[in-house]
Amino acid sequence: MSAREQLLELAKRSGSRPGTLRGIDPAEARHAAVLILFGILDDRPAEFHAGAVPDDLDILLVLRSGSLTDHPGQVAFPGGRIDDGDDGPVAAALREAWEETGVDTAGIEVLGPLPESGLPVSNFLVTPVLAWWADQSPVTVVDEAESEHVFRVPVADLLNPAGRRSVSGQRNGVTWTTPAFLVRDVTVWGFTAMLLDALFDDLGWTLPWDRSAEILIPT
Repeated sequence: MSAREQLLELAKRSGSRPGTLRGIDPAEARHAAVLILFGILDDRPAEFHAGAVPDDLDILLVLRSGSLTDHPGQVAFPGGRIDDGDDGPVAAALREAWEETGVDTAGIEVLGPLPESGLPVSNFLVTPVLAWWADQSPVTVVDEAESEHVFRVPVADLLNPAGRRSVSGQRNGVTWTTPAFLVRDVTVWGFTAMLLDALFDDLGWTLPWDRSAEILIPT
């Protein structure tokens, strides 16, 4: 089964699962959507190779501007708040991806939305939208007030056990831990890392890694 077929199958079987509220009150939460866009690897090859890991696949990420109110300076999927004019989370994810990266959304095949996931720190309920980059187009930073960098990362490099870590922090007296990915001079942690970690587990792509290897929260 190809990577695209595996992703499509995951979207189909995940569509009926309940969301993860994690302390969010749906009546009070803001709603957002992110685009998890996979595509055939660009001309920068993966540095890590393992038989069980897709070698020819990458994913689109952005480095959020350090001046933003919510999650400044973090690596994230393209996405943002669902506006009143959006026709649901899929439309919002595509619109935000175009606004942030300039991607031609006509070349994107939407595989399906995944269950909503709560983000208590900013009171969002986020719908991840799984997609396949069928007809790839150039991407770049469109608005520097939103993003500092737009880039593609090989999935194999994200799955390299040597770059897997746990990251811990504290907020309002509560200590928390999330997965983290050290890849190509960036650290992916927090909500984005949690989504990636769960997604790779569901796909059966995760390789064993040392969860006791911790790093401090990036600043």
